[in-house]
Amino acid sequence: MTRAAAWRRVAAVVAAVLVVDQITKAIVRDDIVRGDSIEVLPFLDLVYVRNDGIAFGALGGSWLVVVLVSAAVVGIVWLFAAHATRRLAWLSTGLLLGGALGNVVDRVRDGFVTDFLKLPHWPAFNVADVAITVGVLSLIFVLDERRGR
Repeated sequence: MTRAAAWRRVAAVVAAVLVVDQITKAIVRDDIVRGDSIEVLPFLDLVYVRNDGIAFGALGGSWLVVVLVSAAVVGIVWLFAAHATRRLAWLSTGLLLGGALGNVVDRVRDGFVTDFLKLPHWPAFNVADVAITVGVLSLIFVLDERRGR
């Protein structure tokens, strides 16, 4: 795959993650009252949580959140630029950037991130967080030197 094609695929994944993330968060903000819990499955509830920090609410309300998120986005773009032709690097990068940008949109617009998926004994999270997690795990796989190009 050419570098240009890889960047186009990254853009498509970023757009898809952003759309799904923002639509689901809007539905939650409109239809779930903060503090309510709706059981979807025995192990999954829908809730409405406002998170002003990063992972699990850490550094809530701090300017350090902006610095860390900005550094992460720059690092992801740099890493992809260096490995754009690796198989599936576009997918990992698109998931990571789409997830990061989905949460940035919330922070800029609302001052907090909307979280709504709740597993037992785990903090609430959202579609952007799922994309980031899958993106990190797949990036480890993509960058594994034993797999080559």
